[in-house]
Amino acid sequence: MEKMDNYDRSILRVLQADGKIGNQELAEKVNLSNSPCWRRVKKLEDSGVINGYVAMLNPKSLGLTAMAYVHIALLDHRQKTIETLDNFVETQEQIIECSSITGSNDYLLKIIETDTESLEKFIMQNLLRLGIVRSSTTNLILRQKKYTTALPL
Repeated sequence: MEKMDNYDRSILRVLQADGKIGNQELAEKVNLSNSPCWRRVKKLEDSGVINGYVAMLNPKSLGLTAMAYVHIALLDHRQKTIETLDNFVETQEQIIECSSITGSNDYLLKIIETDTESLEKFIMQNLLRLGIVRSSTTNLILRQKKYTTALPL
């Protein structure tokens, strides 16, 4: 995409705060008329700057009270091992984030479950039974101080 201007950044700020906002209200908030605002949003979507729109859910209201960061080191770095992990991560809804990282571990997973017992069961009976993890360290999240998906613009 071409360089974004202040209108594009304003549109993105508003949409990050309220993805359900209508075009007319969005246009008013960013000081544009309806058609140019719609065209800019469409351009941001088509270029991949906007990947999609989602509803942010409250985990506690859904009974998901246990979250943890799990650092894992793989047994080896063969393609088959990495593909096994990638496929596992893609199919497990409890894993809400997965990042390849630097340092003594290879990956950082963020896992959410109903309680600590379910979290332990998932790690022990699903993740570690893959047979590709050399070591893991689990950090239970006691309280989340900040959670946002909004990116700095």
